Amino acid sequence: MSLFSLPVRIYWEDTDAGGIVYYANYFKFMERARTEWLRARGIEQEPLRKEHNRMFVVVDVEARFRRPARYGDLVHVTCEVAEAARASLTFKQEIFRGGVGDELLLSGRVRVACLDAESYRPRPLPAGLLQESLE
Repeated sequence: MSLFSLPVRIYWEDTDAGGIVYYANYFKFMERARTEWLRARGIEQEPLRKEHNRMFVVVDVEARFRRPARYGDLVHVTCEVAEAARASLTFKQEIFRGGVGDELLLSGRVRVACLDAESYRPRPLPAGLLQESLE
């Protein structure tokens, strides 16, 4: 599966008093990249919930902060499937200053589970997504 990348400009609202990105905001950037990864595969989260009674939830996160992003930086947030199971996906995600492969700011892994939107019990991934994720 090919590497997905989302460009993100760092705004003032993303930073702390020192002008560097507040640590929790990196997780927001990673969430946006995963959402856009799904969207690129034709899966919108609201219709997934309303029409198919499924939703994705984060169940595990690992992050290694290497260097800070600063106000005004353009970063690229990558997303690729590292592992796939019947009802979960584990993503490898990285954030680079500049383009993909430039200065690595963060490396991480995020595992998401596909759940029934009412019972919160595991459900199989949407049709086609598991197969596509393994390619």
